[in-house]
Amino acid sequence: MRIDRRSFLQMTASAMAAACTSSTEAQSAPHSVRIRSSQPGHVVPPNFVGLSYELAQLSEPAFFSPQHQDLIAMFRRLSPSGVLRVGGNTSEFCWFRATPATPAPKLHVPPGDLAQNWMPHRLFAIEPAAIDALAGFLQATGWTAIYGLNFGNSTPERAAAEAAYVHKRLGSKLAFFQIGNEPDLYQKASNGTRPPGWGFDDYVREWLAFADAVSARVPQARFGGPDTAAASDWVIRFGDEVAPKLGERLVALSGHYYAEGPPNDPRVTTERLLAGDPNVEQSAREIVRTADAHHLIYRMSEGNSCYRGGKPGMSNAFAASLWAADYLLTLASLGCAGVNLHGGDSRFLSAGLGDHNPGLEAAGNKKQSAPNGFYTPIATEQGQPAEPRPVFYGMQLAQHFAGGSMLAVESAQDPMLRPYAAEKNGGITVALVNKSSSADREVAITVERPFSRAGMMRLTAPALDATTGVEFKRADVSTDGTWDPRTEVMKTRTNSLRITVPAASAAVLFLR
Repeated sequence: MRIDRRSFLQMTASAMAAACTSSTEAQSAPHSVRIRSSQPGHVVPPNFVGLSYELAQLSEPAFFSPQHQDLIAMFRRLSPSGVLRVGGNTSEFCWFRATPATPAPKLHVPPGDLAQNWMPHRLFAIEPAAIDALAGFLQATGWTAIYGLNFGNSTPERAAAEAAYVHKRLGSKLAFFQIGNEPDLYQKASNGTRPPGWGFDDYVREWLAFADAVSARVPQARFGGPDTAAASDWVIRFGDEVAPKLGERLVALSGHYYAEGPPNDPRVTTERLLAGDPNVEQSAREIVRTADAHHLIYRMSEGNSCYRGGKPGMSNAFAASLWAADYLLTLASLGCAGVNLHGGDSRFLSAGLGDHNPGLEAAGNKKQSAPNGFYTPIATEQGQPAEPRPVFYGMQLAQHFAGGSMLAVESAQDPMLRPYAAEKNGGITVALVNKSSSADREVAITVERPFSRAGMMRLTAPALDATTGVEFKRADVSTDGTWDPRTEVMKTRTNSLRITVPAASAAVLFLR
């Protein structure tokens, strides 16, 4: 049975014994969360939640296709209007085969030991049929797309020809083009796309040549960039230097963020992932400030819990779900326009890493079902239906804030309990993410205005390292995208309430 939010809030049920703490359970000093409903903050766009895939995925036209019904169901369950970004390392080795006679470009082979290089070592042809299928997939899901053009190993003319066909077929479903992927790493030995010493000024000069060539073929083309791996200073400089040159053709600043990595580093642990990264907020504030100054949006266009495919037991476990919920809502509260978590078929994720398998190395002798695809939100292995991974549920929790206005929240300093609130559809949505592995949190919530009805959904799993048994609204999402959202509902007439958020879990409340 599917229950929309309006019906959910009108449900009658017994008082929330599971949510409201009894006197025997009460702690002497509950964690205080005060929501300032009179202080609205950033608006969370309806398309805030998104996914990122390797562009090489399009070398198999049946993947992003209107016939791929189970994947369409997963996308629609995650968001009715999300953003699909196709790019990644493989985008620098993709080429558009407009006709059977179109010649392939020369394969770029970086100097040095290829065993130390983390880029693909083969080309991927994208044919018009794949773009046609992508257009149908976007229509079926209600999503739009960010399309990555090959900048590392291509020419402006090739990029313009590809962009012309993509723009023609995707139409209004095309959000904008990106040119290149993680250019701040081009000069490094692990990438090798450009020689040592190549830097930001070289990048901007070459990037503008590509953008101008695309614009000459597609005057309506819109762009985002620089899509860096980690250099937030590149993002800020790109906004300051490129926006005045491109004018309204530049619509977005973009960059990547991976919380941890690589997976075979013993320092990468669940505890460190959930402890959070203080640099996230500082970097996001600086980029959003630059974006606002140039009338642009900022989108975190590729990222996840651990770079190079994710770490087994962490990236494919419930810990990643709590991390995702917290990370997405942090960026939403800071004015980021959207987040695209990376994933996809493990074959293309592996190709994007030069066919290295650090996740399997980290797994040791453990049997794993997703080599090099541990962090993917949606598992889509060959011959198997698309199904949600734990991180999917954390993204789904954050989706409940899409379309709302974030509210100021005052709470005691507790890095393991993360509170968020937004005003949406005349009510207030509250999220409480308890990242502690052992300590329940009793929370006293106070709102400036009274409410008479409240409903709650919980995000739970057997343990932080659980790879199955993850539930949101106390129900699994099945492989066809359906679920039965059994909920906890309470009646009240107050401006405050207390709830318990068990260790390693999260809760979302709707106050009306």
